[in-house]
Amino acid sequence: MARGKVQMKRIENTVHRQVTFCKRRAGLLKKAKELSVLCDADVGIIIFSTKGKLYELATKGNMQGLIERYMKSTRAVQIEDTGGRLTLESEEITSLKEEIQLLQKGLGYTFGGGVETMSLDELHALEKHLEVCICHIRSIKMQIMFEEIEVLKNKEGILKAANEYLHGKIQEQNGMFDLPSPMITGFPYPLTIQNEIFQF
Repeated sequence: MARGKVQMKRIENTVHRQVTFCKRRAGLLKKAKELSVLCDADVGIIIFSTKGKLYELATKGNMQGLIERYMKSTRAVQIEDTGGRLTLESEEITSLKEEIQLLQKGLGYTFGGGVETMSLDELHALEKHLEVCICHIRSIKMQIMFEEIEVLKNKEGILKAANEYLHGKIQEQNGMFDLPSPMITGFPYPLTIQNEIFQF
């Protein structure tokens, strides 16, 4: 008979929970011993029951020896990681200091200082920084110009609409449909015609 799939949740029945604990604990310890024998591995297992009873297995030596080996191994990894982070941070700090010094020299030159003390590499680096700044300034300048052009186009459209509206009103009042469109300039801001407002 096929066994049903076991749901991974706490067993509420105390007796069933204790039986399952004993069976699975024995199976786990057996598998650990097999792993140690077949693969010549050092395996350590520590288990505490719900009542606090300790069960442990050290396949080679004792548990204290395995714990000491574990502590030494993790301490070495932590030291290595810390050393790597410190090296990266130190390199980053050095790079930032060099960049700050270069920018300070560049600012000094911009405000009248000389460049005779700068090396060729520093001048090349400064040139690249200035090119990036100029490109950024030009990009912002073009964006502002495009926005102003759009505003002017909107105003032009409003003026044309106002002109057509006035021309239509004049034709309605005078009954003259063949007159050319009058040139209307100098609209006040805002333009109000018979309770209608043209904002531009």
